[in-house]
Amino acid sequence: MIVSNRDKCASAVFITFSGNCREALAFYQTCFGGSLLFEPFETEWQGHPENPIVIGSLFSDSITIHGSDLVYNEGRKVGNYMAVFLHCKTVGERQSLIEKLGSGTAHSATVDQESQKLVEIIDMFEVRWILAM
Repeated sequence: MIVSNRDKCASAVFITFSGNCREALAFYQTCFGGSLLFEPFETEWQGHPENPIVIGSLFSDSITIHGSDLVYNEGRKVGNYMAVFLHCKTVGERQSLIEKLGSGTAHSATVDQESQKLVEIIDMFEVRWILAM
């Protein structure tokens, strides 16, 4: 028996906005409703007029959108600005996921994973994962 809850749409996406995360999520709020939460970078960042958003989130009844102004090392290109976002409750939980997802050709974009708010993993299927704390 397959059980489905069609009354609720439960989706979450992560999008890299490259400098306009706050503006983009505010726009999506006008489309979907919900509430916004922003975690700005704590110091000025070269090339940004204001402190960039490390993690921005829109929580609505129909969708959850997480985003960031921090762009991948190769820059923002078609295909690399979306990722699967998982919020980990503990460092141990995140480390376990890093090890599981990191098998094969996966790699992490950060070196000191315990002190980072966001860790990026690209798995063997070239799916980009953002693991947050």
